Amino acid sequence: MDINTCLATTSSYHKIAYYSHIIPIAIILILGIFTFVRSRRSLLSSIFLLFTISFGLWLIGDVITWTAQDYNLVSFVWAPLDYINIVFFLLGAYFFAVLVTEKDILNWQKVGLFILTLPALYVTIAGKSITVFNQPWCEAFNNLFLTQYKLIICAATLLFIIIVGIKAYRRGDRAKRRQIAIVGSALVLFFSVFSVTEYIASQTGIYEVNLYSLFILPLFLALIIYAITNLEIFRVRFLATQILIYIMLILIGSQFFFLQNSTDQILTVVTFVLSCIFAVLLIRSVQQEIRNHRQIEDLATKLKGANERLTALDATKNEFLSFATHQLRSPLTSVKWGLSSLKEKYSVETTNHLLATTDDLIGTVNDLLDISKIEQGGLVMKMEEFDLHDFVGRVVEEFRMTAEKKGLRLAFTGDIVPCFVSADENKLRQVFVN
Repeated sequence: MDINTCLATTSSYHKIAYYSHIIPIAIILILGIFTFVRSRRSLLSSIFLLFTISFGLWLIGDVITWTAQDYNLVSFVWAPLDYINIVFFLLGAYFFAVLVTEKDILNWQKVGLFILTLPALYVTIAGKSITVFNQPWCEAFNNLFLTQYKLIICAATLLFIIIVGIKAYRRGDRAKRRQIAIVGSALVLFFSVFSVTEYIASQTGIYEVNLYSLFILPLFLALIIYAITNLEIFRVRFLATQILIYIMLILIGSQFFFLQNSTDQILTVVTFVLSCIFAVLLIRSVQQEIRNHRQIEDLATKLKGANERLTALDATKNEFLSFATHQLRSPLTSVKWGLSSLKEKYSVETTNHLLATTDDLIGTVNDLLDISKIEQGGLVMKMEEFDLHDFVGRVVEEFRMTAEKKGLRLAFTGDIVPCFVSADENKLRQVFVN
């Protein structure tokens, strides 16, 4: 009579295998998918999703090797596990690098990561990842090169995370340091325990050690969940409550795999149904909170914009006052010197000059006191044709007496033929005065 040794040699580990694999598979895939969707497919969440998928595949393959009753299935699933192991280690390093630098790695670095997977891929595709399958014990003997190569990749990944993490921690601000410390610690803790137990299992042939190493997964997942929800490494908000709800449902539902008493099963069903109802109500409450929070954020954004406009208007007002002071000083000085000349000797030329200067001054004052123009973001140009030759002569004449009082000679020479231009005479005068 043939004995199914796959069942006979692993039956005592089935419960612990289910419990240490199925719950982490569900939790890590929920984390990966949720962060990917909620963060709008950002680069960091995309890499994290690939990491969770590859690790989830490894967990699925590993639980099959522990619980399947078919030799061929166990052998088939066992073969690619080392390759998948290498892939999720390298994706973990990729994820940490993007988290630390907040940008994608260079193309040649991506090529380098892909090249590191090729030796394991070749050995796996060539059917050499398993050298012997021990049917009486339902166990496979891994390729020695692949086992050693996997351990090298694991060690290199750990070293990379530690070195890059320490450098980034020293340069980062307080928030960034917390992200690096939490996520880096989670990855180092999990990868190091995983690597050590893998090495012990490969050296002793006691693969049961790997099962117990997976009990570090809840701590790893707890740290990652904390980083996602509290540190917002994916800039995802209000995700904590939903994640905790799904984890609670998974933990309650997982009891169906281990309960054998009918009374306990009925109580678990009742508890699970009530938990689902509670979960729906709580998620709706969280969604309402999200909507309220977004409305508050929108209002804050509008207030910020209004404040910026007020600040800009205040700056414009200050520029206006400075401009007004400068523009009024020059013609008033000219009028002062003109009045002094009239006091000494009556002069038609001086009187005409004062009238022209006064007209210019009135125009300037009208411009400067038109507050509505400031609110529009600038002064409006009034385009008209005038004689530039005559215009410049008047401006020079306005300052001639001021220059003479200071012992300077100011003169203007030009063609007698009029030169008409189209411009805002008042604004152009301000240019020449300045």
